Amino acid sequence: MSNSSPIQAIVFDWAGTIVDFGSFAPTSIFVEAFKQGFDFDITLAEAREPMGIGKWDHIKAVGQLPEVKVRWVAQFGKEMSDSDVDAIYAAFMPLQKAKVADHAEPILNAVEVVNSFKDKGIKIGSCSGYPREVMDALIPVAADYGYKPDYVVATDDLPQGGRPAPFMALKNVIELGVGCVGACVKVDDAAPGIEEGHNAGMWTVGLLLSGNEAGLTFDEYQSADHATLNAARERARTKLGKASPHYLIDTIADLPDVVADIEKRLAAGERP
Repeated sequence: MSNSSPIQAIVFDWAGTIVDFGSFAPTSIFVEAFKQGFDFDITLAEAREPMGIGKWDHIKAVGQLPEVKVRWVAQFGKEMSDSDVDAIYAAFMPLQKAKVADHAEPILNAVEVVNSFKDKGIKIGSCSGYPREVMDALIPVAADYGYKPDYVVATDDLPQGGRPAPFMALKNVIELGVGCVGACVKVDDAAPGIEEGHNAGMWTVGLLLSGNEAGLTFDEYQSADHATLNAARERARTKLGKASPHYLIDTIADLPDVVADIEKRLAAGERP
């Protein structure tokens, strides 16, 4: 299909961006994995804190949170070690594989928005903080719902590692045959994914209400009053703003207007 847009590709995150409103699949499993591996309690908010990086690194980062570290030392007499992280990760993986398909439903309007970009000839890339064995469980279920990106990179596919480094985004560029990273857009609900886009030389879009930082279920989002939504928006804006995205929007439903603006800026000779 010929490309009727100056944008060559859009690279999407998965949980909290395209599927799993509120990014609940990984966060709830982190809580469960700490409990199962060590009978240690963490809160959902603590589980959310480092979201966007690979899951082994995420577990280690949770263990380094000051309040978690204090409780861990009090319970075990020492700080969390890499072997402790290995044990929690070993508990995490089967739980995540078993549950990820339950959270594969696309976020409202996601499939329609993505397909509208495909109709313009824009290539659809994707990458995730999930490892490949979890993605292999998620991809076919998302496809049954109608979400079929042109390429998928998992966080452990590349030896160089994951976010905030640019390698997953750039792997999409290579495999999709994109000629200019400045004609690409990275869309994510977490700061490391926005930083990944910057590091890859792309336009970046942060999602305020569908993802990890707002932490709302879809039902909560739909029933929330203006004050609740504004509070969630500001909570997410504070966290995502540190990564300086080019655009901040509520959900993927708002992305077509952003894409139209980027198209104008590219046509005028602007670069990210």
